[in-house]
Amino acid sequence: MKDFDFIIIGGGCAGLSLAYELEIHKKLENKSLAIIEPRLEYKKDKTWSFWRVEKHNFDDCVKKNWEDFSINVPSKTKHLKCNNYPYQSIDSGLFYKKVINKLKENKNISFFKNIKEVNQDNSFIFNSVPSIKTEKNSLWQHFYGVEIKTKENIFDDGIINLMDFDCEQKDSVHFFYTLPFQKNKALIETTWLSKMTDDSLKDYDNQIKKYIEQNLKIKNYEIVYKEQGAIPLFYPSNTNEINKINIGTAGGMTRLSTGYTFLNIQEHSKYIRMNIENIKNIKHFQIKKKYQLLDKIFLKVLEKNPEKMPDIFFNMFNASTNKVIKFLSNKSNFLEDFSIILKMPKIIFIKALFGK
Repeated sequence: MKDFDFIIIGGGCAGLSLAYELEIHKKLENKSLAIIEPRLEYKKDKTWSFWRVEKHNFDDCVKKNWEDFSINVPSKTKHLKCNNYPYQSIDSGLFYKKVINKLKENKNISFFKNIKEVNQDNSFIFNSVPSIKTEKNSLWQHFYGVEIKTKENIFDDGIINLMDFDCEQKDSVHFFYTLPFQKNKALIETTWLSKMTDDSLKDYDNQIKKYIEQNLKIKNYEIVYKEQGAIPLFYPSNTNEINKINIGTAGGMTRLSTGYTFLNIQEHSKYIRMNIENIKNIKHFQIKKKYQLLDKIFLKVLEKNPEKMPDIFFNMFNASTNKVIKFLSNKSNFLEDFSIILKMPKIIFIKALFGK
């Protein structure tokens, strides 16, 4: 078996983002890299969306930008602007094509289907495969989305609906999410924050059909694409070891209160690239501890008071939109954090803080 300087386990978003970051900055000219990925082919399988609070390498993979969004609960809607931090959606198919084509230019980079095909003894390993210990009380963000095409121009493609809570909650937190890419094409997702113990929550096709036909009043449409996923709202049990760093969700790059991961992956990749010459001794990179604490409190509130969460999310945006976006994207300062916290219901958050 061949030796490599570096091994990336998992050739998904995190693994490929890191490999691309190293390659474009010429960190692999004299180093060998093996990427372990079992999939047979790369094709569009996800949509990664986020507020663009910082630069990244994949502007040419962005399907669309929006500077307006809405959030609503039954009988109330907020229309908000995000001009400073536009909301972006990346097509994973474009991302895969761009990265794979670039990596194939370097003969020092090899792809393998199984880790057993390479010798790990003398390599530094970046692992993006999370170790998930499933427990009954673990919260997940699980979602199912369809991209639909309509005959008529139905959608306002200048605004997204970030969260629509005007739907059945079933003692969990449930909302729909609509990204209009064109006036006749949109991605519509049903999203649950739950423990995934109630199988009726996973009746995704019927949920989507009902929402499109009853809420959006669309009768004639064609489904052109589907995606499904589940994001753990808890940190995986992966631990960093000598000669190994976890990346992506495995490395704690998912913001637990939101599920946002993409930009955290890019920031982590940049950090590794800047320190690659001293990789065995670098300080562990993580989302700031203040966000870890705030997310822990937030998820306790969610678990114990799911019926209050639609209004909590809705009222959060009573604060400055820029401040909320920065808070949700790990870029806020203390005063901005405080202004968001002031919009939260005090008693239940204080109880959650003290574990009650």
